[in-house]
Amino acid sequence: MSRLISGSALAALILSAGLLLGGCRDSGDGDFFAVSGRLFEFNYRLGIATYVVTLKPLRPMASDQTAVVDFENPAGGPPLVVSQKIWPKLQHQTLTSPPLTCVVKDKPYAVSIRIEDAKGTVLQTLKTTLVSDQDQTILPDKPLVTGPIYELNPEMAGHGDGKLPGAPKPNCPVG
Repeated sequence: MSRLISGSALAALILSAGLLLGGCRDSGDGDFFAVSGRLFEFNYRLGIATYVVTLKPLRPMASDQTAVVDFENPAGGPPLVVSQKIWPKLQHQTLTSPPLTCVVKDKPYAVSIRIEDAKGTVLQTLKTTLVSDQDQTILPDKPLVTGPIYELNPEMAGHGDGKLPGAPKPNCPVG
């Protein structure tokens, strides 16, 4: 009988230890995030294109972390830099660029992300590329809607294709 009790006690002890170890979260060194999604967003109604990169947390976050993102500027020149607070309780972090011009189909664009603490110390660096399956020329020359309730843009009246005759075009790099 005592052998049965000690066997049951041993099984309970092993099960408890397994549950405790399984419940522990990694607090050591390692990556904070992984890139879980990346795309170009073409908002036809507003006539803008943006980069969107999604990060998946790999371990618990501190509340004082920031993502600093360098988006390659499709129009040329220095990268477009965005600094965004990391929200520790979110299941993913979405990083969005300012509006872009000159996005070309099938061309890879570089994105570099630095995760920094409150003092600016770099905790992790991620690099990725985005490739659009569309050319930005599909967007209208001006937003199709305006205002908070998406009223039709009077400038676009009679231009259902979104193209205005004589509208200025961005000076995009060739190649």
